[in-house]
Amino acid sequence: MSPPASDRLLLAVDAPSLLHRHHHARAHTDLRDRGGRPAWALHGMLRQILEAVDRFAPDAVLFGFDDRETSERERAYPAYKAGRAAKDPALVDQLGRSAALLDALGLLTLTPAGLEADDVSASAATWAEAHGWRCTIVTSDRDAFAHISDRTRVLRLISGGIGGSPLLGPAALRSMYGVEAGLYLDYSALRGDASDNLPGVAGFGETSAALLLAQVGSMDGVWADLEHCAGATVAAAIDDACVEQGRSRAGRRIVGRLAAAGARERFDFNRSLMAGRCDVDLRLTPDVPDSPGLLPLDPAQVARVVGYLGVTATTDLALRVLTEPPASVGAVGPGTTEDPVTG
Repeated sequence: MSPPASDRLLLAVDAPSLLHRHHHARAHTDLRDRGGRPAWALHGMLRQILEAVDRFAPDAVLFGFDDRETSERERAYPAYKAGRAAKDPALVDQLGRSAALLDALGLLTLTPAGLEADDVSASAATWAEAHGWRCTIVTSDRDAFAHISDRTRVLRLISGGIGGSPLLGPAALRSMYGVEAGLYLDYSALRGDASDNLPGVAGFGETSAALLLAQVGSMDGVWADLEHCAGATVAAAIDDACVEQGRSRAGRRIVGRLAAAGARERFDFNRSLMAGRCDVDLRLTPDVPDSPGLLPLDPAQVARVVGYLGVTATTDLALRVLTEPPASVGAVGPGTTEDPVTG
């Protein structure tokens, strides 16, 4: 019998972010698969996901990938992600092979046309909400914080691996950035994102963006106040907060930055570009036994595919956590509401 939907967990993995991370961290190992091809990033990503499966005991696992041929965001903004260094050919090779390896295992991979892995993560969070599941997004990218909710957590990978990385829910996000989870996208649009070559609204950084949103709420209300009374209510709320915190009044200065020419246009553009698409078809069919992405997986298939990477300990771990129902006894089990932040 299947567990209740409220106890079921979808693990959504931002595959490119993990592959990039492990390529740079593990290139010195020069690990090769049994065919002699570079495998250190593939192995690092897979090993970390096996550890995540061991910790969280998900019912389904899916991996999002970027479309490396076309980009809707780049068409809208040709300078999107401009300035990033060219990818190492060994990383390109492993990026190109990773989806096939995961598909061969029986896991689910998605490369939505013109979109990115973050759009898959956004859609996974939306799917989980609609179907009464929980969702954990695994990534090293802060963009995923916009998808945090009461049912969705983000495991932000940092140095220290799965056990040393923070699992972020609404309370932890509020503690870290001073904004509610539902306002994180507005916060990002105000401050910009240098890694994507997106400048923020002039004069705004993390502190001023958090101060504004903490006092006023969503930017819809801020823009409405600017139109209605030149931002007087917004300025007063910010000044009151500054006085309470023992800081210099900043209301008029912040309102002036928002009223400057191009500020609204920059915010709206950033927000539209940063927003993850929530309508990607995940092709997830949890009521169809043995459909892609559902655990447990076939032992012979797991042994063959993971074994090709040539690391016996990883093959053993894969057989234990991917093929035995339940996958594991997770350290964070069904119904967990805490937001442990470690590392």
